[in-house]
Amino acid sequence: MAKIVIADSDFAVSDIEQKMIEDAGIEFARFQDKSAAGIVKNCADAEGIITGYGEFPREVFAALPKLEVVSRSGVGYDTVDLAAASEFGVAVCNVPGYATEVVSDHAIAMTLALLRRLPELNADVHHGIWNPTGHRPMGQAYGRTLGVVGMGDIGRAVARKARGLGFEVICWSHSLVPGRRTPEGFEVVSYDELLKRADVVSFHTALVPATHHLLNAKNIELLKPGCIVINTSRGAVVDTAAVAAALTAGTLWGAGIDVFEEEPLPADDPLMKAPHALLTPHAAYWSEEAGLELRSRMTQNAIDVVLGREPHDCLNKQVFANGKLKKLSRETPCPSRTFRQSLSARPVKELTSLTIWSGVPSKTTRPP
Repeated sequence: MAKIVIADSDFAVSDIEQKMIEDAGIEFARFQDKSAAGIVKNCADAEGIITGYGEFPREVFAALPKLEVVSRSGVGYDTVDLAAASEFGVAVCNVPGYATEVVSDHAIAMTLALLRRLPELNADVHHGIWNPTGHRPMGQAYGRTLGVVGMGDIGRAVARKARGLGFEVICWSHSLVPGRRTPEGFEVVSYDELLKRADVVSFHTALVPATHHLLNAKNIELLKPGCIVINTSRGAVVDTAAVAAALTAGTLWGAGIDVFEEEPLPADDPLMKAPHALLTPHAAYWSEEAGLELRSRMTQNAIDVVLGREPHDCLNKQVFANGKLKKLSRETPCPSRTFRQSLSARPVKELTSLTIWSGVPSKTTRPP
């Protein structure tokens, strides 16, 4: 019997994964050791491995001759030597797009909370202060410009939702040409122009050397007085020391930050004392719906490969070129789209009951 092992997981239990794997006629096992040595020890007889943050250097693939697939519970794969996996014929899978809707929701929620001064007003009411205009200025979406930095799936979702709320939306991305428009009709501008024009700047770009501190102490001066900065992408995309200084100086309206260069955020970080800083603990990725989609799709990826089928979400599809595995039919729908359609048909109460018992990430979880 084939075997799939969960090498490490953010979740307290793996009942969703276990049921899917065993229903497919595959043996299941779970461990909690992300080290390369631990993976080699615990997965020696496995054809498939599911991992959160497991270390997969070349030595791991060389030591596991039975291995056919490594399935990541997330989008990033920086802990996996992709070239080595391909060399040894091991498929590496991830789960792109699972958090598009919830991360974009989170960015929009932060924007509106800051515009409307909701954290301050909430604190007032809890302290017996009843003053509707005690935290002016207070703003609205209509009449403001929101700039999206990075127009991948999440950036486009933010742009779509922001436009629906009444924002004028402009955008910048490495792959887009300033002066043109996206297929959705959003104006593409240069990065500097976006910083100068936007009332809200929302970051949704990958972290690569070119995007490290994309907003920094120098170009933050290009922002309008009273601009809002939102970051739900990667911590190092924004220089938060520069943001904290601008908040303290009163040149920014506010900042909504969900990701940080050091997590958990140290108690002495300047953001902790900066005014109008709305901080969340790398939580933008999580909803009950997104969590269920993540776990179901990452497990299905591993099952497909072990059963001889090519998965939808594979980073090195060249490993299937030898004809060892069967191609999925062209009619097979995108798993993300199919999954969300099934979620939309479920009552909220049922959805919650499906996911709460499956284990919510711990306080020290670092999402992908």
